[in-house]
Amino acid sequence: MSASRRSGATDELGPEGSEPEREGPAGSDLLAALLDGMDAALCAFDADGVVTHWNREAERLLGWTAEEAVGRAGFAGWAVRSADAEEVEARLMSAMDAPGRQVNEFALLTKDGRRVLVRTQSAAVRGPDREPAGVYCAFSEVHAQIDLERSIALSEALLEDAGWGVVLVDADLRPAVVNAYAARALGAGRTSVLGRPLGELLSQGVEELESALTHVLAEGAPPAPAELWVTVRTPEGERRRCWRSGFVRLSSPLAEEPVPLGVGWLFQDVTEARQGEQEASLLRFRTQQLHRAARAAAECENPAEAVTVHLDFALAGFADHAVIDRVAEGGAETDRVRLVRIAETPSGAPGPCRLDGRAGLPVLYADGHPALQCVERAGTVRAGAGSLKGDAAREWASARQWPQGTVHALCTVLRSRGRTLGAVTFLRTSHRTAFERADAMYAEDVAAHIATALDLAALLPEEG
Repeated sequence: MSASRRSGATDELGPEGSEPEREGPAGSDLLAALLDGMDAALCAFDADGVVTHWNREAERLLGWTAEEAVGRAGFAGWAVRSADAEEVEARLMSAMDAPGRQVNEFALLTKDGRRVLVRTQSAAVRGPDREPAGVYCAFSEVHAQIDLERSIALSEALLEDAGWGVVLVDADLRPAVVNAYAARALGAGRTSVLGRPLGELLSQGVEELESALTHVLAEGAPPAPAELWVTVRTPEGERRRCWRSGFVRLSSPLAEEPVPLGVGWLFQDVTEARQGEQEASLLRFRTQQLHRAARAAAECENPAEAVTVHLDFALAGFADHAVIDRVAEGGAETDRVRLVRIAETPSGAPGPCRLDGRAGLPVLYADGHPALQCVERAGTVRAGAGSLKGDAAREWASARQWPQGTVHALCTVLRSRGRTLGAVTFLRTSHRTAFERADAMYAEDVAAHIATALDLAALLPEEG
């Protein structure tokens, strides 16, 4: 027995408006084959409510075979509970007298006695005389329909309303779909980023991102989210961002073997939180360094040694070199401030800060030198080589009598008991960033400790 009953009356049933098959059993076999090849569960009833067609998807869903279903009068006693049979039959057969399709939901029984909530679409079947000859019904499990609707709704929500970035990256590692959040994070429009290499969107961090995407394509999703630091190219300039990222591999659901379609990349911008954590960690470290320096300086018999101890502790993780200049005696007799070098870090090799003095001779700083400005203003002065590179940058440092390679400087005044004693200058090479406001605050704390030690030591230039 195939998916339809072998009879002349059965052969006349088909979709609304169709003509009866002219070849008898051959037409019935063709109709049965078409019904069996469809993914939807299909059945049909004649005008008396007798089941005439039952395809394989209906067999799979309810467990009743075509041999068991075809020829039964309605669903009563086998596919529907007896108490519900009359209502179900009335709703199904009412499609014979109604235009178009009717949609209903009710519970059917599987062969093993389980109840399955289904959604049906029913339509009248017309005979050769255009009169209703039966009902054609397609049905599917409501849970499957709801799952599909939820999947579609989830996809639309992720691409439209999600509070994190969603990017579908194809197998060539190029964006195929982006949501509004991701477009804003990448500094471009939703359509303008499609198909572009990630290297055109990011100036830094692209290698780490592409490595992660390649790994997901080959091995699957990583066990935990990853935090990636990237630099985004935008019309306003480059922006350094930290994105907490998760990845999922996308495979075609239609292929028997998994065929990778790309990677789903979900991310959220956590830059402010991570920067706050880094700043807090840096502040804790610098506070600890100040406490360590104070304890070590307290053990020094000579207050002059305490000056170098404070400077050595301050340099850790903060700067590459440092110099201390003291205001020369007799400076009040002239309008021009003169500074004498009393301590500095070695510039040729790593090592501790050492006392210098240079026989009390003033350092030949040119007018406008940052250290002189610092003393004159009794404040902090920052300086940098800017865009200078190579020989130009070396000449910039040499002209200011700073070690070769210096590109950033921070000069902080040394004051104690209302008197200006000199200046301490912190220097950074090109592998470090420029001094910022938080660095200036830390340098002022260090300068306060050094000024106290200098005042206690009462160092004179000639005693350096």
